Amino acid sequence: MKIFIFYIFTIISNVNFLYSQSDLNVLRTEDKIRIKEAVKIFNEYGNSVWNDWDSAPFALLLVTNENEYLFYHSNPTDEFTDTGFDSITGSNIYIRPRQFSNNFLATFPAVSGISTIVVGLPENTSRPGSEWILTLLHEHFHQLQSTQPDYYTAVESLNLAGEDKSGMWMLNYKFPYDNMQVSDQYKIMTQSAKKAFMSINDTDFEINLKNYLSEREKFRALLDKKDYDYFSFQIWQEGIARYTETEIAKALKDNYKPSDDYSQMNDYISFDSFYVKVINKLLAKADKQELSENQRNCFYTLGALEGLILDKVNPAWKDLYFKDKFYIERYYNINN
Repeated sequence: MKIFIFYIFTIISNVNFLYSQSDLNVLRTEDKIRIKEAVKIFNEYGNSVWNDWDSAPFALLLVTNENEYLFYHSNPTDEFTDTGFDSITGSNIYIRPRQFSNNFLATFPAVSGISTIVVGLPENTSRPGSEWILTLLHEHFHQLQSTQPDYYTAVESLNLAGEDKSGMWMLNYKFPYDNMQVSDQYKIMTQSAKKAFMSINDTDFEINLKNYLSEREKFRALLDKKDYDYFSFQIWQEGIARYTETEIAKALKDNYKPSDDYSQMNDYISFDSFYVKVINKLLAKADKQELSENQRNCFYTLGALEGLILDKVNPAWKDLYFKDKFYIERYYNINN
């Protein structure tokens, strides 16, 4: 499960132990090659997907079974040991004993208050090869979101946290997932979004779009204000992050030349076939996910479909994304 938490977690241990020597071999060359490839992809395509994406930090904490390795960070804390410059990733690498779960996929101010991707190894996160790289870029988009000047103020203005000061409300908010009416309408709405996306280049797109927006309004009518605000926030934050994955995969499929080191890895697949895999996985989730079972993970899928639809309806919608936060239905109106 990918999580995005904008408050600093309580660190599991503040004791400055020596890092585990037995774990040094876990920082494998192949892991450094994947990180390097993610940075290469971002440098070539990031700003074409989102304007000024390179203004966000790309600090990354790689969590292995015993240690954590920090890359591209401007201000490591004293608990880290500098192992020197790494020629593969182009970064100094800092190491400390493991503090986070080794299957983490998260972005939050984990080190020195700087937004940092915290991620486990591919085998610990069930994301091999290209999927793991794409996940890094998904999390890097969260870094762009959270470094917007008014992000924290805007999130707090939703007034959804209650007494929770940890940020865990983003995961644990009591949305009515088990309400049968809500769940049934969500399924109808998601299927209508899928149908609209599948017909983007067809003559019946306008009809399918109108039907989707109608089903969306029916869904909204079943929710109270706070529940709808939470839904909207998740669509804006996680759904559009998932959409961003599809856009990166699309950008890669025709022109990208992977590095020789990466293309020779055992789990490498061509980015042309990878794009097809990403889209098919998205559509399969639209069919299979149930709100009562998959809960907030459903919002990743619907938000991604909405981003793809918005590309057709209003190609300038990204100009509104950071100015008019959280309610992406507003972006369908090109005059907003």
